[in-house]
Amino acid sequence: MKNNFKITFVLILMAIGFSFNKQATYKIAVLKYNGGGDWYSNPTSLGNLIKYCNENIATNIDKTPDQVHVGSDEIFNYPFLHMTGHGNVIFSADDVSNLKKYLENGGFLHIDDNYGLDKFIRRELKKLYPEQELIELPFTHPIFHQKFSFPDGLPKIHEHDNNPPQAMGLFHKNKLVVLYTHESDLGDGWEDAEVHNNDEESRIKALKMGANIIHFALTLGDTRNNDISK
Repeated sequence: MKNNFKITFVLILMAIGFSFNKQATYKIAVLKYNGGGDWYSNPTSLGNLIKYCNENIATNIDKTPDQVHVGSDEIFNYPFLHMTGHGNVIFSADDVSNLKKYLENGGFLHIDDNYGLDKFIRRELKKLYPEQELIELPFTHPIFHQKFSFPDGLPKIHEHDNNPPQAMGLFHKNKLVVLYTHESDLGDGWEDAEVHNNDEESRIKALKMGANIIHFALTLGDTRNNDISK
């Protein structure tokens, strides 16, 4: 009940911020995990995305993202968690229980494969929702049509294996609660320009798609916003 109240309170603050553009500041966080993978990769990315969102879609997110472990009760302080990395991920049974409770009480997790995460995160997500397969979102899904329109779906920021970018999801009661972006490298596009030498067009595409994800996550209360059939 206590954790449920935390997320509900944060969502109320967000609603105030969107509606009236006041001082209702809240925080989002990078998700830490065990297994040896570099959860800390792309250190400037989320801060840059926050800045872009605050300037372009009227959010009031604290400019400095936090870092929080998947097994900590502190995840319930954040309406949005971002996870990335290149390598191994291991969720313990307690981690799975904690994360599932978070997702089913209003939280949202975005996982961005920074190349090398895929086979590990798929295995761990099966612990979370063993009855589900990751479902690729159609280009008509609302997440591609929030403040910015992406009629061709997820943009490609970095090329690795000549595969198309994919946005996939896991759902709870018809709500998209986990978004997994693969073969796109959005986080690289959010980083400081000199880190990966991305051209400005690619960076703006990445930031706009990131802003869509943030906006979508912070308006999770509307189940129509999560219907995969749309």
